[in-house]
Amino acid sequence: MSSVDVDVSSDTKVIPVRQKESTKYCWVCFATDEEDREASWVQPCNCRGTTKWVHQVCLQRWVDEKQKGGNTGRVICPQCQTEYIIVFPNMGILVLFMDTVDGFIYKGCPFLAAGIVVGAIYWCAVTYGAITIMQVIGQKEGLAIMEQADPLVLLIGLPAIPVALVLGKMIRWEDAVLNFMRKNVSKVPILRSILPFRLDISHNSESGTENDLPPLSNPVSATRVLCGALLMPTIANIFGKFFFDSVKSNFHKTVLGGFAFIAIKGCLKIYHKQQQYIRQCQRKILDYTEHNISTYLHNRRDE
Repeated sequence: MSSVDVDVSSDTKVIPVRQKESTKYCWVCFATDEEDREASWVQPCNCRGTTKWVHQVCLQRWVDEKQKGGNTGRVICPQCQTEYIIVFPNMGILVLFMDTVDGFIYKGCPFLAAGIVVGAIYWCAVTYGAITIMQVIGQKEGLAIMEQADPLVLLIGLPAIPVALVLGKMIRWEDAVLNFMRKNVSKVPILRSILPFRLDISHNSESGTENDLPPLSNPVSATRVLCGALLMPTIANIFGKFFFDSVKSNFHKTVLGGFAFIAIKGCLKIYHKQQQYIRQCQRKILDYTEHNISTYLHNRRDE
């Protein structure tokens, strides 16, 4: 007598192995063919075992989730990485044409939106450049110059004005001057006693060298650079009228006002950076005692 393969579980019921292997299990809803005998089944990939069968309806819902509302995206099996063969009924030439047009519009809209944004920025830069010329040179003189200039020169030169202002704002000449002063001011006896560029660092480190001092971070803010660059002509015009009102030429007055503003702001910025540098170099961490805690909390309340 031939032996029969059986599958013995913890229950008393004995299920033949061949019958268990032939049972269909949906890997989406985990239902079997015995629970719903009228359901349509499909084997869409190269999977074997219990994951090779799936309900047609369950797989359709899963494909819809993967395609995110579209109908052209590739969908692959999450287990064997086989691409599903998805076919559609023939809906006619009109529907095919409309699908093609819709696909071109869907793919072209991001490029069109980018072009609109770039065009808007360009014309804003052109307008800003024209206003800057009239502000720096004078309204009548600026309009006369732009009317006599070649249109191509205006289309290229006007938007270059805000770009040049932003690039100029990004030049950190104050840092170079500050580093030069830190290295050379201490060598001049008169300046050494006036300007605070020489530090007594022997108490901050055992070696007493400046290399042991932490550098002061100086982050760059894109919004601050942009706002400072675009407001520069207006500020230069105000400084020119305030400090150089005797100058007849509005252009010379604005240029001198711009240089004055840059110089004053640079000196204040250099002084502020050096004071921050000194403050950070001379900081120290106290012992965690009751006296230091009370003193620290008292100073914070006063601030």
